Amino acid sequence: MPPYADTSFLARVYSPHADSTKALRWMQRATEALPFTPLHRHELRNAVRLRVFRGEITAEQRKAAFREIDADLADNILAHTTIPWTDAFQKAESLAAAHTETLGVRSFDLLHVGMAVALGATEFLTFDARQAALAKTAGLKVKP
Repeated sequence: MPPYADTSFLARVYSPHADSTKALRWMQRATEALPFTPLHRHELRNAVRLRVFRGEITAEQRKAAFREIDADLADNILAHTTIPWTDAFQKAESLAAAHTETLGVRSFDLLHVGMAVALGATEFLTFDARQAALAKTAGLKVKP
């Protein structure tokens, strides 16, 4: 199974951030398509839109990011992936019960790690420190 990328990683691939170079270097070395779920599509596109709202990127940069995401789906750099929802939510709830009170993780953090486990990933790509800590507790190797 290829690594699972959370939205913090993908946002750095598709719009400029301080860590974009690190994310792009990882992508250049990738040998398998990254899973791209309906949740990724929604959360990533909204994250890019929020960057326009905050004045961090322009509307033209948003349009370019959306075109690049679509191109990477067409080129199988990202792969449309069906979510095993029941398994993902069960794992997320198990992680929440065990770690939310000590790590302070949010619901989407739990859901992304739950989906990674349910999809059989062994590596988790993130720039979010709390999500990285959670992924490690779930037995995932955290990168980049």
